[in-house]
Amino acid sequence: MVAYDEPCVVPIKRTLQKIDYQYQTYKELEEPCTKRVRPLGRVTSLANLISPVKNGAVRRFGQTLQASFRGDGRSPSVPPQKPCSKAAAPTPPKRRNSTLWSETLDVHQKGTFSTKEIKRQEAIFELSRGEQDLIEDLKLARKAYHDPMLKLSIMSEEELTAIFGDLDAYIPLHEDLLAQLAMATGPDGTVGQIGKIVVDWLPRLNAYREYCSNQLAAKALLDQKKQDPRVQDFLQRCLESPFSRKLDLWSFLDIPRSRLVKYPLLLKEILRHTPPDHPDTGSLEQAISIIQAVLADINMKKGESECQYYIDKLEYLDDRQKDPHIEQCKSLLCHGELRNKSGTKLHVFLFTEVLVLTRPVMRNDRHCFQVYRQPIPVQDLILEDLQDGDVRMGGSFRGAFSNGDKAKNIFRVRFQDPSQGQSHTLQVNDVFHKQQWLNCLRTAMSTQKDSPLHENESLSTPASNDVCTKRRSSSVSDLYLYVCMDCVFLQQCFCVTVHNGSYYYQSIPPKTLPGPCGPHQYQKDSICEATVWISRD
Repeated sequence: MVAYDEPCVVPIKRTLQKIDYQYQTYKELEEPCTKRVRPLGRVTSLANLISPVKNGAVRRFGQTLQASFRGDGRSPSVPPQKPCSKAAAPTPPKRRNSTLWSETLDVHQKGTFSTKEIKRQEAIFELSRGEQDLIEDLKLARKAYHDPMLKLSIMSEEELTAIFGDLDAYIPLHEDLLAQLAMATGPDGTVGQIGKIVVDWLPRLNAYREYCSNQLAAKALLDQKKQDPRVQDFLQRCLESPFSRKLDLWSFLDIPRSRLVKYPLLLKEILRHTPPDHPDTGSLEQAISIIQAVLADINMKKGESECQYYIDKLEYLDDRQKDPHIEQCKSLLCHGELRNKSGTKLHVFLFTEVLVLTRPVMRNDRHCFQVYRQPIPVQDLILEDLQDGDVRMGGSFRGAFSNGDKAKNIFRVRFQDPSQGQSHTLQVNDVFHKQQWLNCLRTAMSTQKDSPLHENESLSTPASNDVCTKRRSSSVSDLYLYVCMDCVFLQQCFCVTVHNGSYYYQSIPPKTLPGPCGPHQYQKDSICEATVWISRD
């Protein structure tokens, strides 16, 4: 007699059988794998470099291949398989050889050298190893980044030349130094004399002037090209590959510059462990002077290039903003993002001749800096170092009576003559950056030889907001009050002398004022958004 299931039970029973079958399959997949598996570390890194293609079939095939390398291309119906116990782990980033010179010697050899000589040879060995690493990185930048992007048409040849520069010209330069050091190395592994070698070789580093001068434009172009999905995808795959050592492309392109600044340190370290009577002593001192002169020249060219780069990116809303001092500038002392009293982000440039406040804008996918208000020539600049809490954020009259946050890390810049433009109360992120800005501003002001103001007169302090007297005059003076609407209290009074259209100021302590000032008349010229000049009738 055969027992039949009820019709309503059959679907449930089939479902249970299916679950049981899947469970058995899952258990079989969980069994430890004893078969040897070929490591896929290298294959994965190559697969990751497959560039996106326009053909749909090829692209889908590439995606499937990459998914299989990652192990995430399984069918949704199959449970995830645990990795086999003998499967290779991902290839770790390549590490530099950090072997010391003393580690290349046996115990007997090491005992034949003095401690000072060992340190000297260690410093020379570090110089040699650094050259070898630099050569490898320059070749890697060419082979792993430049050539593939050119071959795959990810970037044009002109764009790659602008970003990479002439890297091929620098590789033989460093290979030559490495070869000379190898020839100077004796059978015992020591380098007897290195001074003459570096004295003759260091002037050739002037070849980097063009490369370093172009770095700012190259970095800007690279950042712009990263907006292209193909470029971003390629660079990301390279970054995830072992050969990159977790360094991005710009890190490789910036290695020559960072190497240049190490040469004085390396030479000084070699000299420090060189006996005074050694033949290298005089040559090493000469070499240090040579490299310092080379770096100074490169820095000057780089500074001029950076200055011109930002000048070309300035955009003027009014031709009256085109101060002739801007085009004359050859150096950019300081620049960065600050906020004004209303909280607006401004990018401020301090050139040697003029202070320019700008707003970053985009014009036809190009980053520009729109000049904000009138640039202030350094020779006409007044700087006030404000204490924390002297100004409230917001810039409104009502905010003066509210419990709003008081501003920190602030300073004020303005014209000596208020009629030429308003003042700007600026805020930086922290005390350190504020001090940097103050130092740069004071340096620029003190170097203006043709300015009639002395540094100690032109710099105001919060304790006494004195405005210096530009010139004595015997003409009749009017009394003005300097009132800050942020704090709604009298900050300073001035004796203002008008002579031939120019304003000359002399500070008057507020306590000397004879009582209320009576009716007031607001002047059109203001120092800043929240500051007004009030004249006494």
